[in-house]
Amino acid sequence: MQERLKKKAVELLKSGTVDRVLGWKSGEFFYDLTPAVFETAEEVERNFRFSPFSGANLSKYCIAESRKGGKVAVFLKPCDSFSFQQLCKEHRILRENVYILGVPCDGMCDVEKIRDAGCIGITEVREDGENLLAETLYGTVSLPRKQMLLERCAVCKSKRIVIFDELLGDQGEDIPSDRFREVERLEAMAPEERFTFWRSELSRCIRCNACRNVCPACSCEKCVFDNPQSGVQNKAPADPFEENLFHIIRAFHVAGRCTDCGECSRVCPQKIPLHLLNRKLIRDMNELYGPYQAGADMDSLPPMTAYTLDDAEPSIVYARGGK
Repeated sequence: MQERLKKKAVELLKSGTVDRVLGWKSGEFFYDLTPAVFETAEEVERNFRFSPFSGANLSKYCIAESRKGGKVAVFLKPCDSFSFQQLCKEHRILRENVYILGVPCDGMCDVEKIRDAGCIGITEVREDGENLLAETLYGTVSLPRKQMLLERCAVCKSKRIVIFDELLGDQGEDIPSDRFREVERLEAMAPEERFTFWRSELSRCIRCNACRNVCPACSCEKCVFDNPQSGVQNKAPADPFEENLFHIIRAFHVAGRCTDCGECSRVCPQKIPLHLLNRKLIRDMNELYGPYQAGADMDSLPPMTAYTLDDAEPSIVYARGGK
């Protein structure tokens, strides 16, 4: 797939179909692939990378790229395409300035899981059918690929690319997913136990803002947490209340718009399972207002911004434990 994507990027640039290409390039380490803009075919040949570690969702970068003039090509995996379409739905991306290349995906891998499997001194990881071959300073280790996936990929909701101009491979389908299993486990806890869980997790937050900065649904021109008049300007939390405040407010801000792409948890340097906050709200909205998937189409109205006579009544919320 690496060569196929690179060839397509070079073709689009040389033909003048696009002015630049948004993809991935190597970071400091082989697994540290990072979003990058390529303006020439030579740059693509030299630096473009696609591998089991191309986890970064490129959709958010299209907000700025679509406003720079000219046309940009972007590679979108299935989960990325949900985010892109949601941003189009919110009029955040100038769709006519973006050429979408749909990339089928079997899931991105988590280098931490590879390390936890006993691989030390990893120098390279390559795919070998259903396995990964990890080259280490001490030899080659074969690992089952499915067990090395990022959490979001292990519970993938869809292999379908919902918006594209050109599809580089076969179209996928929506698939059964048990992505709410961990949410259900948390819901089954006693309130005190659940509070202790989240206090333990959120207490590790260093307010680096990586989750906010990478989140496609966090696309405000001016974030409340950057406003010095708000009293909650970007800073280290002063107490446990502020540790909770940031993430809970962010979860409510993206409610009904979060596509469950899992980028927040992927980039968190403290490994806080932030996606569970968003997934809890998704599950609640599905239960109260009926199934809804943000970014699945351009026409359906989000449950939080649409009123119908069938909407849940306060009594139903009360019965679910809202007292």
